[in-house]
Amino acid sequence: MKQSIFARVAQLAKANLNALLDSAEDPQKMLDQMVRDYSNNIREAEAAIAQTIGNLRMAEDDHNRAVDESTSWGNKAVAASRKADEFRTAGNSSDADKFDALARLALQRQMTAETTAKAQASGLAAQNEVVDKLKSGLDQMRGKLGELTAKRNELVNRARVAATQTQVNDALKALDTGDPTSAIGRYEENIRRQEATVRGQQELAASSLDAQFASLEDLGEQSEVEARLAALKSMDRKAIDY
Repeated sequence: MKQSIFARVAQLAKANLNALLDSAEDPQKMLDQMVRDYSNNIREAEAAIAQTIGNLRMAEDDHNRAVDESTSWGNKAVAASRKADEFRTAGNSSDADKFDALARLALQRQMTAETTAKAQASGLAAQNEVVDKLKSGLDQMRGKLGELTAKRNELVNRARVAATQTQVNDALKALDTGDPTSAIGRYEENIRRQEATVRGQQELAASSLDAQFASLEDLGEQSEVEARLAALKSMDRKAIDY
């Protein structure tokens, strides 16, 4: 379990992020998934490393206890040997032999504790090495997670900016195709045409009035001619009468 987690730590830490992004169809979704995977693996690694550290601390406690036992049994052997020497000096060989036996027993226990402590010490060195590697791999994973998160945030922000720019460009294109000033221009042109039509109608009406007045003038001239002709005839008749 620990080795498999450590292998994943090493594999993820060595991942070529740029290459993965270049080959992804949807980099943002891939980054989101990678962030989740990294976060989950980090949590698993943290739990495994915490357990490993806990086991290491227990082993250290056992080692310290073996060292303490070795020291304690050594002290007991010294005390028993001194007591035996005191009894032997006092001429009490029987009690001296008993305490020498106790000293030997204490020394045997001390040797056993020393052997245990020595064996534990070599195991502790290996466990400390594993814990250091796991911690290093975990630090690399955390660094990669920070890199992934930064890349993901950068990508999201760039996508949002690009989307905003696209909307602005679309709006500008819409203005180009549906320019309100062009509609106003067409409306003004229609008004000008209507005004021109009105002027044409007025001009036509004015020409019609001129023609009527001209006909009236012709009529007046004709009447004048007839009046003068009548006057001439009247003068002629008078002359004949005279």
